[in-house]
Amino acid sequence: MTSTFAVDLEKTSRTANVGIVLLFLLFGAAGIRYSFYFHFFTVAFFFLILLNLHWRYGQRTHTLLANFGFLAQTRYIVESIGPEFRQYLFASDTEERPFSRVERAEVYRKAKGIDSSEAFGTLLDFGDKELKLRHSFYPADKDDLDAFDVAVGAARGLDTTYHVRRPIMISAMSYGALGQNAVRSLARGAKLAGTVMNTGEGGYPKYHLMEGCDLTFQMGTAKFGVRTEDGHLDESKLAALAALDQIKMVEIKLSQGAKPGKGGLLPKEKVTDEIAELRGVRLGHDVISPAHHVECTCAASTVEFIGRIQQVSGLPTGIKFCLGRPDELRAMVQEMGRQDTFPDFITVDGGEGGTGAAPKSFMDDLGLPLFTALPLVHRILQEEGARDRLVVFAAGKLVSPGRQLKALSLGADVAYSARGFLLALGCIQALQCNRNTCPVGITTHQAHLQRGLDIEDKAQRVANYVGALHHDHVELLAAMGTTSSHRLSEKNMYLPAQTTMPSPDKELS
Repeated sequence: MTSTFAVDLEKTSRTANVGIVLLFLLFGAAGIRYSFYFHFFTVAFFFLILLNLHWRYGQRTHTLLANFGFLAQTRYIVESIGPEFRQYLFASDTEERPFSRVERAEVYRKAKGIDSSEAFGTLLDFGDKELKLRHSFYPADKDDLDAFDVAVGAARGLDTTYHVRRPIMISAMSYGALGQNAVRSLARGAKLAGTVMNTGEGGYPKYHLMEGCDLTFQMGTAKFGVRTEDGHLDESKLAALAALDQIKMVEIKLSQGAKPGKGGLLPKEKVTDEIAELRGVRLGHDVISPAHHVECTCAASTVEFIGRIQQVSGLPTGIKFCLGRPDELRAMVQEMGRQDTFPDFITVDGGEGGTGAAPKSFMDDLGLPLFTALPLVHRILQEEGARDRLVVFAAGKLVSPGRQLKALSLGADVAYSARGFLLALGCIQALQCNRNTCPVGITTHQAHLQRGLDIEDKAQRVANYVGALHHDHVELLAAMGTTSSHRLSEKNMYLPAQTTMPSPDKELS
């Protein structure tokens, strides 16, 4: 039987609005006749009446408040805490986005050094569309596995060739997007773990440098830290940064997965005096980077710019992008061949990548997912005879060892992660990164929120996370019957027919 019961909101709100006046009068009378303590309620309802009058007759911004008064305010309160209710009370362990409770829990346990084994089977749904790693009847002996080593810059014979010794690196996160305690925790953890950390595009890496870890300096489209007043490259500033012992590589950011085709965005709420000084920007304004480097307007000028950065820095230099048009990538690789100028590495950022702030339409509707883009990039490089000239890094929700090894099987040499390391710091996925109100003190500059983020404790969690990932890589590689991640290929993946990797022969135009 269909219920005919429905709430008459207009009638209910009239009753509520009259009710608070009657309660005010009732408690006022009770305070006069029986006890002074009733006046505490009298005062409370008096202020509620004043607020209600303001909502109904004073403000004109919110129609619901103007029409229904304080009863409508309860709707806004419930809406504001809806994500928390869904996260902890209603959502299942596998349905949250961007990371489910299961995914977050695995990172938490690894970061805390807790056994991450499970019982009674996987919580994931298995069907005919999963990308799976192929195991072997004849697992390898773990003692026979080669030590992980990716030499960045070796193809050019650089004296400054950098050896990546861990299969996972800390991806780009700037001081600005993160608070200083978070940056220092990550940097100290990277030092303990023996991995490299990307500075992000925030300018001079003051807090990244404090903890002594190896760094990749990222140069975004605004060139914070190495720019002239008109937004071009200041070669003297870049040379000075590259001369620092901790700066091991330079990454030119052409685009990123969360907002390809748009420059970086730092909301004005997160621009402090110190950040304004380090970036050379104004207080009280959103910091919006250009959509592209002023020097990079076509394949030829972009390749020339890469060569210029290589020459000025003297360091392994690469580019980061989210793939949109494979034909443009092919044209750029062909131009690299004509100029005999190849980046030392390419960072492929999947469209599922994260960021501190981006327009929703860019996050939702632009950029190829990592596992679609990687095979395209790999095959284009192979077909153009360029694969041996550079190293490929991969980023895009690579928080677990399984996804990382899938990326390595689809063409990457090393995996990057940003949000995985935020979870290792204690991120609870509050989704407030752009508001400067992060409740666990990671993506905020408010001192009282950062106070609870202990640098020593969180640095150890970062190191634990890297160590646990490396351990799982060894276990999985052995199970797959291989002795090195360098020997991985698509043959180590199960690719269902419905999800066969796209061919570069059918490139977008």
